[in-house]
Amino acid sequence: MDIAAIVLAGILASDAQPWLTFEPPPAQDRGKHVVFIAGDEEYRSEESLPQLAKILAARSGLRCTVLFAIDSATRTIDPERADSVPGIERIDDADLLVLFVRFRNYPDAAMEHVARYVESGKPVIGLRTATHAFQLDEASRFARYDWRSTVEGFEGGFGRAILGETWIAHHGEHGSQGTRGVVAPGAEAHAILRGVDCADVWDPADVYAVRLPLVADATPLVLGEVLATTAIDAELAPARDGVDANEPRMPIAWVRERAMGEGKTQRVFTATFGSAQAFTREGSRRLFVNACDWALGDEDSIRAETDVALVGTYEPSPFGFGGFQRGVKPADLAPAD
Repeated sequence: MDIAAIVLAGILASDAQPWLTFEPPPAQDRGKHVVFIAGDEEYRSEESLPQLAKILAARSGLRCTVLFAIDSATRTIDPERADSVPGIERIDDADLLVLFVRFRNYPDAAMEHVARYVESGKPVIGLRTATHAFQLDEASRFARYDWRSTVEGFEGGFGRAILGETWIAHHGEHGSQGTRGVVAPGAEAHAILRGVDCADVWDPADVYAVRLPLVADATPLVLGEVLATTAIDAELAPARDGVDANEPRMPIAWVRERAMGEGKTQRVFTATFGSAQAFTREGSRRLFVNACDWALGDEDSIRAETDVALVGTYEPSPFGFGGFQRGVKPADLAPAD
């Protein structure tokens, strides 16, 4: 599909509006709204989430809004601003929330929108550092969302209580051992894996540790092979000092259907891979696109042949602290006319 078929709404000529909204072609519009929140200092979510939003708008008929951490003085994207999320009220009418944030310290006014959405039972997707999405001031009214929370029923904060796990540790060697997917036993027929080549689910970043087994209502879909290097075709990492990082393998993608009372459930998809470079691979993109349809309750529409090709130019930066592209405004990430 021609990039021009995506209608860009909400970017003012002055570049003053600090978020992006991508409208689907009218004939494909499914009438659903996905809101992405980018905000991590390491894995370049500010680059990957706009690309994923473009794919969903152009190919899946979903209206997508991408929110960023913004430097208010320069109006540029600054993922190191942990307290910034202009436009957060846009999640109030979202049908799906996608979070890729890390240790955010949002003010209560912003967290009010997050908590109201999450606790409504609407679907949630968390990528990579979303397991430790929030690190809030002790005085916050939403301290239960903090990754260190000990609040009853919210132990481990948003990550553990909602996504299924909080921050534990790096499982592979960070910066030198990448991740490659393999289907979890028994998950082969799950709708999210339809058409997905798990060996093409890749990330140059390492596997995260999680507690095994996962929470009782979680279903692992993809396990992560710890690789000897960051290359997708690398051999498995060798055992060291008698420890084999691939025994057992950690889940890197799973689903939950959280009981919400009164017979309601909340659909949650979590992936602990997701650096911007991961989405150069079709397998990683297809897994995400399928997960969005599943989360929205549209799994019957998932097709193995759905086009998940990149939209426009996508040359993501390597992961690493301090490596974000400075001086970039949201409008700079929009499709050309």
